[in-house]
Amino acid sequence: MNSVSIPLLPNSRVVPWAVALAGFAAMYLPIYWWAFNTIWQSDDQAHGLIVLLVVAWLFRQQYRAILDAAPRQAPFAGWAIFACGLLVYFVGRALGISILELGSQIPVLLGVLLILGGWPAARAAWFPLAYIVFMIPLPGPLVDALTGPLKHWISVIAEQTLYSVGYPIARDGVILTIGQYQLLVADACSGLHSMFSLSALGVLFMYMTSRASVLHNAIMLTSILPIAFAANIVRVMTLVLVTYHLGDEAGQGFLHGAAGIVLMIVALLILFLLDAILARLIKPRSEPRQVVADTQ
Repeated sequence: MNSVSIPLLPNSRVVPWAVALAGFAAMYLPIYWWAFNTIWQSDDQAHGLIVLLVVAWLFRQQYRAILDAAPRQAPFAGWAIFACGLLVYFVGRALGISILELGSQIPVLLGVLLILGGWPAARAAWFPLAYIVFMIPLPGPLVDALTGPLKHWISVIAEQTLYSVGYPIARDGVILTIGQYQLLVADACSGLHSMFSLSALGVLFMYMTSRASVLHNAIMLTSILPIAFAANIVRVMTLVLVTYHLGDEAGQGFLHGAAGIVLMIVALLILFLLDAILARLIKPRSEPRQVVADTQ
C-alpha cells in the first residue's frame, strides 16, 4: 500500500495573521461599536468612522505586500511595543478614556507586525498604521488651548474684511454685530475640527498621488492648515452676510449646516488646484543618463 503525503498548504503563513486579526477584532470591535453610538455621532468627531473605513481599506490594499515581505522577525522590539500597547489599552478600558482606547491600536498593530513579519512588514504597513492617528479624538486641553485664539483671529479677520468693503460691522471680543444682528463666533466656528478633518483628507490625497518631489509634498503638507483656516473664515463671513441680508432664521437654519459642507468642498478643491499647479511647476529631478563609451 503506497503512502500518500499531504503537502503543506501554500497559505500556511496566513494562519498566524488570521489569529492575530481575530484577537484584534475581539479587542477593538466593542470600542468601535461604542464610538459609533457616542462620539462618532457628534459633528466634531464624525470623521472617526470614515477614518476607520479608510484604514481598513488601506490595510486591504497592502495586505499582500505585508504577507509577501521577507520575514525578519523582530521579537524583542515587537513584544515590547505590543506590551506597551496592551497596557495603554487596558488603562483606557478601565478608565473609559477614548484617546487611550483608540490610540492603543497603533502600538498593538505595530507590535504584531514586528512579531510576525519584522521590519519589512512594518514598513509595508507604515501609512495605514500612521493614519490611525486621525481616528484618535483630540485631547480636551489641546482643544481648549487652540479654540480661543482661533475664534479671536477669525472674528478679527471677518470684521476687518467686511468693514473694508462697506458693511456696518463691529466686534466685541468674538461677538460680531452687523446691522441689527449680533452673532457669536462659537467654539464650533473656530475651525479646529475642520482643520483636523481636512488634514486627514489632504494626507490621504498626498499618499494616493505619490508625488516624487520632496518640495512638492512639503508645500502641500504645510498648506493644508492655512487652507482650512482660510476656508473657515470664508464660511463665517458667508453666515454673517446671510444673516444680514436674509435674516437670523436663514443664517441659523439649513444654510448654517450646509456652509460646513461647502467649506470642506471648497478647501479640497483649493488643495487639488494647488497640487495641479505644483505638478506643472515642480518637476522631479530625473536620473542622469549613463553614457557608455564605445571601446571598439
